[in-house]
Amino acid sequence: MQQISDYELELMKAIWNNNGSALYAEIVSTLSGKGMNWTKNTIITLLSRLIDKGLLKAGKIGHRNRYTAIVSAEEYQSSQTENFLSKVYEGNARDLVATLIQKDLLSSSDYDDLKKHWQSITHGTLSE
Repeated sequence: MQQISDYELELMKAIWNNNGSALYAEIVSTLSGKGMNWTKNTIITLLSRLIDKGLLKAGKIGHRNRYTAIVSAEEYQSSQTENFLSKVYEGNARDLVATLIQKDLLSSSDYDDLKKHWQSITHGTLSE
């Protein structure tokens, strides 16, 4: 999956948070709510790039475009996590987790939750 810029990611988040599909006005409203008052040209350019990268598609509703995510937030996160792990930790997940623990980015409560999750996966009963 292609890398996207931080600005493109903000647009994707706006769309994902709107059930994976949004009109231009809905995207602008979401961005404005975050204090991001971008110009129309900037938003349209970034949306076009996301379409070119295969993450979005646009469909007409009258005179307006509805932008729909082709890739889910979960798919994107998974892909980016794998890329990061490969690039920074040479695929060694243990080193990544060790860093998270050493830097207090993974609490003991988080660890317990992950352990329960791991056990549910290895025992074939995935529950949240």
